[in-house]
Amino acid sequence: MSDAVKSAETPLYRVAVRALCDFTAREGDLDHRFTPSPSAREGMAGHVLVTGRRGDGYESEIALSGRYRGLAVSGRADGFDPALNRLEEIKTHRGDLSRMAANQRALHWAQARVYGALLCAERGLESLTLALVYLDIASERETLLTEEASAGELTAFFEAQCERFLGWAEQERAHRQARDAALAGLVFPHAEFRPGQRELAEGVYKAAATGRCLLAQAPTGIGKTVATLFPTLKAMPRQGIDRLAFLTMKTPGRRLALESLARLGAEGESRDQNPEESGGGRLPLRVLELVARNKACEHPDKACHGDACPLAAGFYDRLPAARQAAVTRGWLGREALREVALEYRVCPYYLGQELARWSDVCVGDVNHYFDASALLHGLAQANAWRLALLVDEAHNLVERARGMYSIELDQRAFSQLHRSAPAPLVKPLGRLVRQWQEMVREQGGADEGQAGRPTYRVLEGLPERLVGAMQRAAAAITDYLAEHPGDAEPALQERLFEVQAFIRLADSFGEHSLCDLTRHGRGHAILGLRNLIPADFLAPRFAQAHSSVLFSATLSPAHYHHDLLGLPGDSVWQSVASPFRADQLEVRIQGGISTRLRDREASLDPIVAELAGQYQRRPGLYLAFFSSFAYLQAVEARLARLHPELSRWSQTRGMSEAERDAFLARFQAGGQGIGFAVLGGAFGEGIDLPGERLVGAFIATLGLPPFDPFNETLKARLQARFGNGDAYAYRIPGLIKVIQAAGRVIRSPKDRGTLVLMDDRFQHRDVRRLLPEWWQVG
Repeated sequence: MSDAVKSAETPLYRVAVRALCDFTAREGDLDHRFTPSPSAREGMAGHVLVTGRRGDGYESEIALSGRYRGLAVSGRADGFDPALNRLEEIKTHRGDLSRMAANQRALHWAQARVYGALLCAERGLESLTLALVYLDIASERETLLTEEASAGELTAFFEAQCERFLGWAEQERAHRQARDAALAGLVFPHAEFRPGQRELAEGVYKAAATGRCLLAQAPTGIGKTVATLFPTLKAMPRQGIDRLAFLTMKTPGRRLALESLARLGAEGESRDQNPEESGGGRLPLRVLELVARNKACEHPDKACHGDACPLAAGFYDRLPAARQAAVTRGWLGREALREVALEYRVCPYYLGQELARWSDVCVGDVNHYFDASALLHGLAQANAWRLALLVDEAHNLVERARGMYSIELDQRAFSQLHRSAPAPLVKPLGRLVRQWQEMVREQGGADEGQAGRPTYRVLEGLPERLVGAMQRAAAAITDYLAEHPGDAEPALQERLFEVQAFIRLADSFGEHSLCDLTRHGRGHAILGLRNLIPADFLAPRFAQAHSSVLFSATLSPAHYHHDLLGLPGDSVWQSVASPFRADQLEVRIQGGISTRLRDREASLDPIVAELAGQYQRRPGLYLAFFSSFAYLQAVEARLARLHPELSRWSQTRGMSEAERDAFLARFQAGGQGIGFAVLGGAFGEGIDLPGERLVGAFIATLGLPPFDPFNETLKARLQARFGNGDAYAYRIPGLIKVIQAAGRVIRSPKDRGTLVLMDDRFQHRDVRRLLPEWWQVG
């Protein structure tokens, strides 16, 4: 038995066999050509099938471990046949095995050899037959690849892999020690805390120290980003926190987080430098900005494999050097990561995915942790990280999470696919199309939804026959693409992905979701599977994290977010008092105006009179918010007719980033006019217009969702689950939007402005009690 493998010294670093080989043994091209692969469930069933075919003495799921120079390696080998002296690594696949990517095959052999070394050391074997057993899920046929190896050869291979990894492991250990020492001495980057900032920071530190979830409501303008990052970083060494994930809803939130991290890591004059230029300062902290694939891709016109993209060719051969250069650099914002990737000729997006494993702080969208296939959640699970979560603008998480666990299918898309389908898919797609037509007839007739008016219906449950047809069609498409990879047309792949997503959500269908049908005319129906209560999907994510801090200016009432997000039972609520004074913001309610749909026409003149009157009293720059583009346009047209001298500009549907920038560019100190916007849209939150850049806002809506069958069903479900149906479905989400929009006016202790709430319902007690306490409503 090798002394290296059986070493009893205390390990300095632990690694799983799969992670070790994934790090050391991959080679060749990055290859993300679509190749249908078995699901996790099919993979497990395949393992059971193969092991069930073996003899009585066959051993499966063998726990093995060993050590080498302080590195502890462990894992479970799939199977061992003592009679044949054969160790098996079982893999499932679909289609022609020769199309398997070379880097995958290299990984499989490496795993088999490492397990072989561990088995030989544990049982004193002098040699071993290694076998890769590939099971075709469709045909249930096994392909066996074998090699003979001596214990010495396997031990040498094991030691070589460990040597390759140990250099990195020792580097990681030294980095962790330096990181923790620096974080223990971290100082706040400003001379003093702003009002409320210290209180928030103390609450965040306690959450990290006790491993709990904190729901923190803190007003705009106090510096919430640095007040959450600083205490979490301080807590990391003392609490043994491995990673910090700062999750945002929009790109500006990522930028703000990166700027705050740069200030925390910098000293002296470097605090004013661009973090990309200063390298994030002197703090030995690895910071990674996670960017969406479509924004990181250098060659969007090329397929993602070595035969098409130069950054995919030889990716795994160049990855070690690129990875080392990246962690040495430490600060990996979008541009810095791109520079490293292009220097070493590797894909920036997939380099970023690799570096998420090795970064101390990841800054990215909330989907990177909360989505069904989220990267950070998967890494936290696989590596047993103690992970601290910071979720910015958390009032948006309810709707964002609903979207993550919802899906729509378009009947027309599948009908078109059926008409152009290759011969082997005509029948299964035909059955799918017929089942769709039958479901539409059962729900009221295929002719409904014409004359330009869609009809909507909530189904009593899943259309089981249609879901069954989807499952059969998905299986047929998957098998076809496995045998005909050259026929992987984009439309065929897209429909397959959509159906698979629908089937996955259907497997967990329950009271947290609904199934609905919207008909736009003959042959055109949209089938939706929509999540209503994200708590059931998010609760395990919060349970996985060591600590979580959800913060925003609008998280009241706490029970709304606690219930709908599935926060742990011992979660803590904190409300930081506003640093703003009541005399900074004049708040008026125009109770003689109704913005209800039936009263819209009658409301136009009173609203215009209020806009013009306030503007005449204090000329300057204003934002006016409405419930819809149609309402906005009607008011703007009336204002243009009655007060043509008053400057104005409007948000439009589908504005590009440049158009949004141009809209905001009108808000310059010394300017005058009114910008018209839709409540809850791009200009209702996340924009900063301090001082004279914005002197007031008009809000002509409560922001309530429409009273339609969907929201009435949502109300009923929320009532049944939490007993707060009307408030949870309508009132609270609407007023969160109102308060967010109003928060654009006062951004600092020096600002003064006016807020006009135009709807009689703002006078109702159940609405008034949800408004910020520091407002003095006139």
